[in-house]
Amino acid sequence: MNKWIFIMSIALVTSLYSCNNDTKLNGVIMVESEFQSDSDPDANGWTASFAEYRTTAVDSVLNLQAGVSRLPAPLDTTRYSLRMQSNNRSGNMFMFMKKRITGLRNNTDYQITFDVNLATQYPDAADVIGSPGSSVYLKAGASAEEPVRIAENGIYKVNIDKGTESAGGTQMVTLGNVANGGNTFVYRLISRSSPGNSLVVRTNDKGELWLCVGTDSKYEGLVNLYYDKIKATLNLAE
Repeated sequence: MNKWIFIMSIALVTSLYSCNNDTKLNGVIMVESEFQSDSDPDANGWTASFAEYRTTAVDSVLNLQAGVSRLPAPLDTTRYSLRMQSNNRSGNMFMFMKKRITGLRNNTDYQITFDVNLATQYPDAADVIGSPGSSVYLKAGASAEEPVRIAENGIYKVNIDKGTESAGGTQMVTLGNVANGGNTFVYRLISRSSPGNSLVVRTNDKGELWLCVGTDSKYEGLVNLYYDKIKATLNLAE
């Protein structure tokens, strides 16, 4: 089977913690994801997709790839991650993944924060076609409706309000850029969080929410990222 696929469901290890026994209805809910080599693609997991490019573009030309991969050297190559890659040729590219959360209170507001670890090789320095580190923005959010790619006026867009480039939207917040914190092109693990930039999202009438994590890029070139860990913390909004 081809190792990389364009739209792929990724299983995950999920841990739920709460201050009482009713973990999904009360207290604090923590959803932690670590990607595994033996993941079952049909289990509850993440689905990867791409948007913000012309519908006439050829996926292979844009190098759209997503799948479970070992972390790159010089990092710990025995650990697995979710790798996402694209070649932005139109000035914009949104690489994202989504996961459905069930069993919550229906039609109820939850406050959500995110902690994301990913491997990036891009320094915060401009090259001849821009800065991949400071021109690619990590975003995270949630919505009652499933985030899906839609065609609109010849462009693939996403149906939730993610904002534009560095700006967040009503359903996604910006956690920061993907610069590796150094001056050279070498893979490093970075952490981005949203403790002071949380979202309040209302569940649907089935008690569901969709988590969404992705990168909004204005860098015109190839971007290759490895998601090591994703944690979403949900609290009942006051």
